[in-house]
Amino acid sequence: MRNFFSQQLNPLFSWLLISSACVFSFIFCFASYVSVSAETESLGVMSLLEDALHAAEQPVIPRDKVAPIKVKGLYLTAYSAGSEKKMASIMELIDSTELNAIVIDIKDYSGQVLYDSDVKLVDSLHLQDNRIKKLKELLSQLHDRNIYMIARVSVFQDPILAEKKPEWAIKSKQGGLWRDKNRLAWVDPANEHVWQYVVSIAKEAAQLGFDEINFDYIRFPTDGRLSDIVYSHGERKRYEVIGDFFAYVEDQMKDEPVYISADLFGLTTEKKGADDMSIGQRLADAVDHFDYVMPMVYPSHYPTGYRGYKNPANYPYEVVYNAMKAGVAQAEGKKAKLRSWIQAFNLGAVYDDAKIRAQIKASDDAGADGWVLWNAANRYTKKGLKVD
Repeated sequence: MRNFFSQQLNPLFSWLLISSACVFSFIFCFASYVSVSAETESLGVMSLLEDALHAAEQPVIPRDKVAPIKVKGLYLTAYSAGSEKKMASIMELIDSTELNAIVIDIKDYSGQVLYDSDVKLVDSLHLQDNRIKKLKELLSQLHDRNIYMIARVSVFQDPILAEKKPEWAIKSKQGGLWRDKNRLAWVDPANEHVWQYVVSIAKEAAQLGFDEINFDYIRFPTDGRLSDIVYSHGERKRYEVIGDFFAYVEDQMKDEPVYISADLFGLTTEKKGADDMSIGQRLADAVDHFDYVMPMVYPSHYPTGYRGYKNPANYPYEVVYNAMKAGVAQAEGKKAKLRSWIQAFNLGAVYDDAKIRAQIKASDDAGADGWVLWNAANRYTKKGLKVD
């Protein structure tokens, strides 16, 4: 009888033993998965740092930099660049005047990336607003017309990234994020993860076909409760932080088929020594690392009494000439050439044909290598321009 039960029970016992082992293995694996998932979730950003800053793997088509030109351009928002009607009028203007270049926002003051980006962090944190839906086609069309294309990237004024990555943002002494007078948060200029992210956008723009990448807002904040900022760079000077960023951009972009340019405040052209206007910007640092430096020499932005002018906006030639002459002198023998941002909007005075042309002449007379018109609303006409 014992042999009978042994013969019947042994297979049953073996089956139960094997089943139990399988169930236990499943429970162990599931528990391990949950544990790992929980750990990954708790780390949050750490799981992104290895790869999320970079573009997805895709074939890169080798190309050379275009031959350098003396840029005579205008600025467009992504909304304008994404509008077929607007672009038709802009191309008509370019075809009929001396204009030969366009600066287009691909990452603006909001921090949003304004085209269909493959940068993983853009997708992961939902940083995209695809306003230029056919960017590649647009670039191809403009290049067919021999129009030089510049991608503008806002750097440290990036409220959307600051909100979604507070550990990368400027902090307040009161706790939480620091905000400027417009209640916008900024990312920390000393945070190298921010540097990596910005360069990932620039590299993607280079591969998309832009001829130049223009970096703007490369500074510490200028307004709001500045005394409330918690600075993270220790004993380093602000210009040392921004200077290190300049060097990083140059190194990271050196093999890309594009030129690089930096926007600076107009007053930087007349500052010397350690004077960085408390925002980290010194022309002497930028000219060592960029192909072009673009001071924003809008006459309306100079203070009352500048060089004895009660209203500098009424003296467009004098303001631009003096500012750019001083800047060109500082850039002599350096890597960068200077290019002027030109006022094409009414502020301080009505900027008619004569005032726009006066700035262009002043820029040329001072030895600058080109200019770009700025009108935030993108309202441009032939006024001030040479007509072909």
